[in-house]
Amino acid sequence: MRKMTARQRQVIALLISMEGEMTAAEIAGSVGVSVRTVHREMEEIERILQNFGLVLSRKSGKGIQLGGPAEGMEELRRFLREAKPAEYSGEERKVMELCRLLEAEEPVKLFALSHSLKVTVATVSYDLDELEPWLRKFSLLLIRRRGYGVEVEGSEFDKRRALSRLAAEHLDQSDLVGYGAHAESSAVFARLLTAIGQDRLIEIESTFWDMEWSWTLELPEIVYMELLIGLAIAVRRVEIGRGIDSVDNAGYSRKSEHRNIPIAEQFIARLEKELNLQFPKAEILHIAGLFDRAQDSFSPSDSAYGDIGLMELVYRLTENVVRRTGLLFQSDRTLREGLLEHMEPALRRIREGTRIRNPLLNPIRRDYEELFQIIRQAVEELGLDLTIPDEEIGFLVMHFGASMERLNQLKRKVRAILVCSSGLSSSRLLATRLSKELPQIEILGNASWYEAARMPESEYDLIISTIDLPLPRDRYIRISPLLTPEETVRLLDFIQNTTLRERPNSGGDAGGTSTQTGRALERLISYKGLLDEIISLMERFRYHPLDNSGLALPALLRLILDHLEADIIDDADLMVERLLERERLGSQVIPDTGLALFHARSSHVRVSSLTLYRLRSPVLLEGEQEVSVILLMLAPRKLEKESLEVLSEISSLLLNAEMVKLLQEKTEEEIRAFLSAELLRFFENKR
Repeated sequence: MRKMTARQRQVIALLISMEGEMTAAEIAGSVGVSVRTVHREMEEIERILQNFGLVLSRKSGKGIQLGGPAEGMEELRRFLREAKPAEYSGEERKVMELCRLLEAEEPVKLFALSHSLKVTVATVSYDLDELEPWLRKFSLLLIRRRGYGVEVEGSEFDKRRALSRLAAEHLDQSDLVGYGAHAESSAVFARLLTAIGQDRLIEIESTFWDMEWSWTLELPEIVYMELLIGLAIAVRRVEIGRGIDSVDNAGYSRKSEHRNIPIAEQFIARLEKELNLQFPKAEILHIAGLFDRAQDSFSPSDSAYGDIGLMELVYRLTENVVRRTGLLFQSDRTLREGLLEHMEPALRRIREGTRIRNPLLNPIRRDYEELFQIIRQAVEELGLDLTIPDEEIGFLVMHFGASMERLNQLKRKVRAILVCSSGLSSSRLLATRLSKELPQIEILGNASWYEAARMPESEYDLIISTIDLPLPRDRYIRISPLLTPEETVRLLDFIQNTTLRERPNSGGDAGGTSTQTGRALERLISYKGLLDEIISLMERFRYHPLDNSGLALPALLRLILDHLEADIIDDADLMVERLLERERLGSQVIPDTGLALFHARSSHVRVSSLTLYRLRSPVLLEGEQEVSVILLMLAPRKLEKESLEVLSEISSLLLNAEMVKLLQEKTEEEIRAFLSAELLRFFENKR
């Protein structure tokens, strides 16, 4: 028989006392924990209930109900009356052990651990066996010696990373900013909250906002919470005498820009006054690194400067889904950028073993069951060396589901007339189907092909016909009266890419016209920004053949930067380091080519630039990949949205085989002409 914790006992007692269903939120409120904790406990509770022949029934929209034979129910009630709950579950025990070891000043005796947890020494030893590989992910070693005890060996920076991960895996945001509901109901949560400095979190957050930095307003929720946890842990570690004592242990390269060192100094000075605490000087570098990471992790440049391998992954995933659905997901730029922004941190967390949680998984599977299976198959077809959990598939479904909604919406009402060969009945059928599938289309009426051919174009936007007409192809589309799903997609694509593009100023109601007029200047400024960036990049684009014989990568990058125009960068040595850092983060080699994209954004770059270099001797990059062509893309750290969009478009073009061939073989003018044509098409599609 499995032992149950006090909390599991509470949940089971609650369920057995109810005649109907209870939602996870209702259970959480009754037990005094978060909904996330309830879901986490359910897997173990289900195993316990199997011993009594009982099951948990989950009904969408209603909740959870305990079910099974009456004798099983009675046996469970008797067990609850007689059994004593275990102090901690296995998972909770490991959290307690990690908190104790990560804060210990000296080795901890196994007996002391087992005694405090009320388990045997053998149980603690088994727990440590399971914790050892988890700690190794953070470059931490678990030292165990007879007569010596147990301790975690590693840098202070790595111990802080481990604590941050522990918080991410076991705590909700409500635990961090709430008022101790968990701490009151669970010693484990109380211990973990103490280890990450939750008691100082409100003061830290208040000081953070008092700084009034503009970039803090742009932080996504998850990045914001990760930053607060990192700051709280830093404060807690300083309080218990675990401050960073030298810049070498700060965890961030001294050669990095650390553009945030000045504001980190200001922040720590303010914190010292607020908390009456003295920070070691080296903590400034650590806090600056936390600010750097937060800004980099939400920057729109992630889509413009994403790992080429990631871009290819998003492209392949989208194509896999398109092939299975027939929907034009590849035309949705918002979907592409959303996937790029989401998948990089998601894949990183999966590789690191972080548990992915998706509280909307059940409703997603219920409402998008077919799409869920399609995306699961599309992901498996990618051949990733990872196990992608259903929770992550659910997040991808949300992206594609949102794209489906966008694809089914038009920018404005479209006025259409119908032409049908078989009379009024087929016209009515088609009109009914159109009103249901595409309500943005306003049906003006029916017409014969003769009438339609002579109707002034100013009176309609589109002719929808079930027969061929003696009209230009951009004025009408032929479909069947049944309007199949494939025809719906084709019709939507025709309207978006032909009708609205050819006649952008026709039709629309007065209110819509007024709104468009009001935003006209804003749109013109945006268009100007796009064109200015495109023209600047194309005028500055240069090709250089390089003799790199005998040069290692750092020397090669320095040689490359020496070929740039004098007004592009102001610190070549620092830019070499930045480019090397980017390469270490992930190879930028275009798959199945000898071409690599080196890119960086920096305050030491004055203006965006794009340059191409063909090497006399192939150079070996990370992952043992040889390249003979390097495309260098540099940009200032502060960029307008339009500039980022242009750079993102250029990056995505590197997945185009024709573009790659041009970069490898053709002249500067041929490459510039191709890029200019593609960017012009990109600009026209933005209108």
